Order: sequence, then structure tokens, then C-alpha cells
Amino acid sequence: MKLLFAALEYDYGKPERGESLEIKAFLPALRANFGEVIVFPLEKNGFPNDVEGLQKRLLSFAEKVQPDIIFFVLMNDEVRQETIQKLSEKYTTVNWFCDDQWRFDTYTKYMAPAFSIAITVDKYSLPDYKAIGCDRVFLSQWATFDYCDNLDVGELSYKYDVSFVGSKNATRSWMVDELKKRGIHVACFGAGWEHGRVSYDEMKKLFLYSKINLNLSNSIPVNHRFKQYLLRNVLKQSIRETVRNFKEYYFSFKRIEQMKARNFEISGCGGFQLSQYCLDLESYYKIGEEIAIFSNIDELERLIRYYLSNASEREQMKDRAYVRTRYHTYANRFKEIAEYMIKNK
Repeated sequence: MKLLFAALEYDYGKPERGESLEIKAFLPALRANFGEVIVFPLEKNGFPNDVEGLQKRLLSFAEKVQPDIIFFVLMNDEVRQETIQKLSEKYTTVNWFCDDQWRFDTYTKYMAPAFSIAITVDKYSLPDYKAIGCDRVFLSQWATFDYCDNLDVGELSYKYDVSFVGSKNATRSWMVDELKKRGIHVACFGAGWEHGRVSYDEMKKLFLYSKINLNLSNSIPVNHRFKQYLLRNVLKQSIRETVRNFKEYYFSFKRIEQMKARNFEISGCGGFQLSQYCLDLESYYKIGEEIAIFSNIDELERLIRYYLSNASEREQMKDRAYVRTRYHTYANRFKEIAEYMIKNK
């Protein structure tokens, strides 16, 4: 079967952020399950400066290659609803919806009906899909982009006690600063942090050579201490940063914790994971046996101190999580997705 993959080449379409997860992880998994996969890079066809032209080029390209399936991972309106509807009249169109936990009512419920098939990573949104008349919905999940069957996760010369990989935002800054006040240093990597962005290969090494890998939320916490932190930092930040932080605090819908790829990447690369709790995480890992979780800053501090002091328990949990993650790869996810798409084409 022939599949057309209309995707961003770069993270959020920005070359400075590096290769997108779509190209790094989704594309190899799609190629492993379909006879022919043709990539239609959105940036090279008009995104973000010529969105109108992008619609025309996509319709024309699909007419030229005549795919059986067109697969998307859309953020917003880079491909418009009317374009999807036109494509769905001739081809099977599929979209991976990333943020149904907090964007279903503002995005998914308007876009999903235009697609032939919807893929969600939030099982609690399934009734919402049914309510809007979408009956071809597949529940999948994020996964690890890399998994090595013979990775040695035994004795290691650790480089960091505690580390975090992910872009900097107000919520994460507050957590890291609060831990620092309590005597816990977190080595942070990613856009906005002191160490800056790291490559996928560097990220894998960070996960492996950190005693504790934090998986911090990027949603807005309902916590009076976080609000106080924003107020205290007004004079230390630029006006632009201050406005952005308060705008997110008061107007963002992103207030629900959600599972992300990082939940699987840390353990898939052989690292110990201390993660913020999100709904349904227990369906993928045994909490307290394979990974540790926290729900507030006080629990986070206590768990960091505990697992730094109890290396044997930490190492056993890390090893069990690594073995578990062999089932949580994109290759396995897309094998199931491919079977569903072909059956429901």
C-alpha cells in the first residue's frame, strides 16, 4: 500500500529546534509497515509563510501520487479543514491528535470529523469522539524513539545526580528553582536552559548517565506558590517574558497533566524515571516498581532524596522499566495502527 506522510521536518516547523519527532520516530515506523511511504514536507511546501499555497500544493501532490492513505500529525491549521475534507473524498485520511487531554473542545472536535480515521493518545476522550459522530477512532500512545535490546544498564559511572531534558517554561523554572533552594541541583538541557538544546544521541546518554531523570510537567499548576513565584520574578524578567508567563497562567487551557513521549524515552534509554503523575500512566508502567511518580513539589523533593540514598532499589526499578519499554516502541505502536488503518480503509 502507498502512504503519503504530510509532516513537519523540524520540531514545530522551526529548523533551529532540530529534527521533528515525526521524521525521527514516526517515519521509520511507517516505512516498516507500508510498502511505499512518500514524504510531503510541510515547510518546503509553504509552511508557515504560505499556508494558502500549501493547501494547493498538497491537493495537487496527492492527485499526482494517488496514495491509499494520507497520514498527518497536525498542530493547528497548517492544513485546513476544507483541504482535509477534499482529500477525504478520494483517499483515507488519518491524523494523530496529540493533545486531546486539553485541546479536544478547542481543536479536535472541529477537525476530527474531516478525517477518515482519528488516532488519539487519550482514552478518556473516546466518549467525546463518539459524541461528535467519529466512530473510527484508534487509541494509541506515545513511545520511545529508540530501543536497544542489548543495552547494558548495569554498573555505570554516573555524570549527574538529577537531570531534566525539555524546553524551559515558567512551570519548569519554578520547580527547578524551588529544588535549588532546597539544596538539590538539577542539570537542565533544552531550549532556554543554561546547557541549551541537545541532539537525540546526546539525550540518550543523558538519560543513561543520570541517577534520576525528571519528567516535569509543561501544564500550568494550580498552586499559590507558583503564582507567588511569578510575582517575585517580575523585576528579574523581560516585559515580554513576564507577559507570556502571566498570559499562560490566566488564559491557558493546558492545566491537565498528559502522557508524552518522554515517559517512554527515559526508560527506553535505560534511565531511572521520576515523573509527574498523569492519568493512565499506570497502564504502561508499574508505579513504585518500575518508575516513581510525584504530584507536587514537596513529594518531588522527598523522592529525589530517597532514591539518591537508595541506589539498589533505584537500579532495580530502572532495569525493570527498561525491560517493560521493549513493548512501548513506535515500531509496535505503528504495527497496530497500520493493521487498524488497513482494516478500516
